[in-house]
Amino acid sequence: MTGRLVAVNVVHAVIPDASGDHDQTAIDKRPVPGRVKVRGLGVDGDQQCDTAHHGGIDQAVYAYAGEDAAWWAVELDRTMEPGCFGENLTTSGVDVTGAVIGERWHIGTAELQVRSPRIPCVTFQAFWGVPRLVKRVTSHGAPGAYLAVVTEGEIGAGDTIEVVDRPAHGLTIAEYFRGWTTDRALLAKVADCPDVPAARRHRARATLAKASSRPS
Repeated sequence: MTGRLVAVNVVHAVIPDASGDHDQTAIDKRPVPGRVKVRGLGVDGDQQCDTAHHGGIDQAVYAYAGEDAAWWAVELDRTMEPGCFGENLTTSGVDVTGAVIGERWHIGTAELQVRSPRIPCVTFQAFWGVPRLVKRVTSHGAPGAYLAVVTEGEIGAGDTIEVVDRPAHGLTIAEYFRGWTTDRALLAKVADCPDVPAARRHRARATLAKASSRPS
């Protein structure tokens, strides 16, 4: 499978977090021209404020499909520019929601690995100014994907995105997201998947254990 990188987006400005959960947020990301270096902890020029929930090796880069953004443009009757989801990579022709956890993407001279879905938060909802947006995104089920950097390199708008490896276990971003949000029957699959980050597998097992210990 091949697709195309529409835009590389980094923080435009650190702004107050209108949700009140944090003092500031770096969700306002916009396209940058030319080629950009991708390193182990993210895209050069980018920033995270809420480092407890964003950033790190397993959430170094965030990708969102342009096709999913187009769906929201119709749904909300508003323009969706690259970066408006807080994503670093706006893609085209890649099934981000259907991506398998652990699959690898070759972009430019970099190689990235799909690690987990992004769970929508009230900061995102406040940034858009859309009531109940978290519930609507959860219901729609296209959260975008967090990526780890396997090989550092340079990327730029127009680069081909090539899926070069896909694990046989088949756990997708969509299933992982539903297991974490609306369909706990899928959480066991998340807990058992070797390509899910270890901390997330541990949390999934703890959640399942807690649920099984409740009186019926």
